[in-house]
Amino acid sequence: MTSAIRAFGPRPCALTVCRGCCCGDAGKHPGTDHDGQLRRLREAAAASEGRLLVRTSECLGPCGQANVVVVQPSTEGRRRGGRAAWVGWALDDDCTDDILAWVAAGGPGLAAPPATLALQLIPAPEPAPSPARGGRRR
Repeated sequence: MTSAIRAFGPRPCALTVCRGCCCGDAGKHPGTDHDGQLRRLREAAAASEGRLLVRTSECLGPCGQANVVVVQPSTEGRRRGGRAAWVGWALDDDCTDDILAWVAAGGPGLAAPPATLALQLIPAPEPAPSPARGGRRR
């Protein structure tokens, strides 16, 4: 039996929402509706007809800038030079609105982030050294 290998379809813009030790912690940020934020993002993904994917991560690393959301470009956005954008201090409805507006406009590589969201962009953390990359174990 012969089967053809088909390329996957275009990848949508994706949000990775940190929900580890600090992000999503009501004790650290008691005035933030963490569950409501994640619900809004997931509702937007469900309504996007496949143009947005939302997932969670245990810990993305920059705990001092919690809550962290990574906005990853779509296939077309990556083709046009877009790279993952890390948003820190994603704690209120205005920030969630800005993230959703940016994604609706195309996201990284296709649209500039709203000005207020651009102020919240943070650098991606450096990968931890590993023995496989010549780093030392501690």
